[in-house]
Amino acid sequence: MSTSKIFVRLFFIILLTACASSKKTKFEDYVFKTESDKQNYTASYNKALKLWDVPYTEENVKTSFGTAHVIIAGPKNGKDLVLLHGMDASSTMWYPNIKTLAKNHRIYAIDFLMEPNKSTLTAKPLSKEEIVIWYNEIFNHYKLKKFDMIGASRGGWIATLLAVQKNNSIDKIVLLSPAQTFKFIDKPRKTSSALLLKLFPSEKKFSKTLKTFSTHPEKISPVYNRQFYLANKYAKSNSSMLKMTPFSDDELKSIQNPVLVLIGDKDVINSEESLERAKKNLPNAKTIMIKDAGHFLSIDQSKFVNDAMINFLEKPSNFVSLQN
Repeated sequence: MSTSKIFVRLFFIILLTACASSKKTKFEDYVFKTESDKQNYTASYNKALKLWDVPYTEENVKTSFGTAHVIIAGPKNGKDLVLLHGMDASSTMWYPNIKTLAKNHRIYAIDFLMEPNKSTLTAKPLSKEEIVIWYNEIFNHYKLKKFDMIGASRGGWIATLLAVQKNNSIDKIVLLSPAQTFKFIDKPRKTSSALLLKLFPSEKKFSKTLKTFSTHPEKISPVYNRQFYLANKYAKSNSSMLKMTPFSDDELKSIQNPVLVLIGDKDVINSEESLERAKKNLPNAKTIMIKDAGHFLSIDQSKFVNDAMINFLEKPSNFVSLQN
């Protein structure tokens, strides 16, 4: 066989091997379209997580629906506190609050499975029932009993969903402007900027959205801003938001836990009506309308929110005098 024929055969063997290899390594991910997109986002996530500025560890927990990414901080002997972030915000969003929360609590910040973060979905989008199963698998993994919970925006809706389940292990609950929990979106026209951002992501639309949802967007760290923008850019559009319907009176009345509901006076998702429905139907509710705060109230008025959460979780007898 001539040298040229041997070279041609070797060329085709190498080509076929490369093709076979590329098929085997085809990138598959529920949220991200390409490996580079995921790497780009993960790098920004890691930078934003450093804003926590407290000692923490990251763990991956295998579940029936994929891998749950959990960030753990705070003293081992502290009371367990689960943090559920807002939509596309990831667990890094707690950076203005984590020092206060982790002082006396053992923190478990869980990345929601169907959004850009470090949790990885290996199944189809989850139903309400499957969301409950998924979180309970994580709680069981860490043997969490009688733990407190804080949920922001969509995380607040999920916290309420978990609380209406019989035989749950939750103690006190804090809801930070819970989305579509007590009522549908209060100002749908104003929130249209967020929808346009999802459909046609751009930094200009992102900036407009921040001004809609925050009274003090200048307080948001540029490092976190970058991660949050990429999350909105890469977020997978699905019908999960349509399944987030307000809870019925009977469902809310079934929650016997002490609940604190905080809502900003400039919030486009909730209003005074949300607080009124919470007071009417939650047997053990405390509510506060926070001045000069939007939907991102944990950043807009972080000091007041931090004080309110800690007073409620640790010093309930002092809570009644807390007003901003």
